[in-house]
Parts: sequence; structure tokens; C-alpha cells
Amino acid sequence: MLLAAAVLLLTAACHQAPGNDPDVDLIRNPLSAEGYDSLTAMPVMTFDSEMHDFGRLSGGENISYSFHFRNTGSADLIISSASATCGCTVADYPRGRIAPGADGYVTVTFKSAGKAGQQFQEVTVVSNAQPSRVRLKIMAQVGR
Repeated sequence: MLLAAAVLLLTAACHQAPGNDPDVDLIRNPLSAEGYDSLTAMPVMTFDSEMHDFGRLSGGENISYSFHFRNTGSADLIISSASATCGCTVADYPRGRIAPGADGYVTVTFKSAGKAGQQFQEVTVVSNAQPSRVRLKIMAQVGR
């Protein structure tokens, strides 16, 4: 009898009264099972390439590469940061809004002082695009 009362109480507690359903119009998720929501204007940051190999470098060289991108979305793109995995790598990026169809560059500078052998670094670019994070990769073989 105690078990039957517990089941009845649990069933009654889980029943939601009509009219208490959340308003689905308040929920906006730019991603759906089918892909992007066509009703939400979103920027898309499309890079020509997300990887660059500097090849062989001498120790102590500072070398830069500019990753070209285009906003292929339908809203202004805003880059909030570009951070590297190591202090030997720094990134510079546009600080203003990038309109749909416009392009720009994220310039990555690698400082090879104190490095030797195969080097692999990443720069994470954070923006209001979908996806919000892009990892740019650089490689170099540093000789002494």
C-alpha cells in the first residue's frame, strides 16, 4: 500500500497543468538538427587555410604569416580575441566590425628564439560567428 501511494504521488507530481508549457517562441538557438537556422542572421568566418608551414628557420628568427578570411555569413563579424598556446606566438586581428562579404587577415608572428626542432603552435580566434572558435595552426622546423 505504501508503494502504491508513492507511485501515485510521483505520477501526480510529474503531471504539468495545461497552459504552463514554455513559450517556444522565446527559445532561439542558431543551430538546429538540420544545420543553421535560416531566420537568424549569423556571421560565418571562412578562412582560405587554417594551417601554415613556415618550413626551415634559423633559431632567433621572427616570421609572420597572414591568414586570409572572409565573412561569408549574413551579419557583421566581430573578433573578440586571438590567443596563442605559447608566448613565442602572437596574433593581430581586425578590431572593428567586418561586414558580410568583406574580408580581413589574422596575422600570426612566431618568434623562434630559444626553440629547436619541430614546432607546432595554435592560435584560437574567438568571434561571434558560428562556430565561435577557430584554431589556426603553424608549423616550423627550427635549426640551431
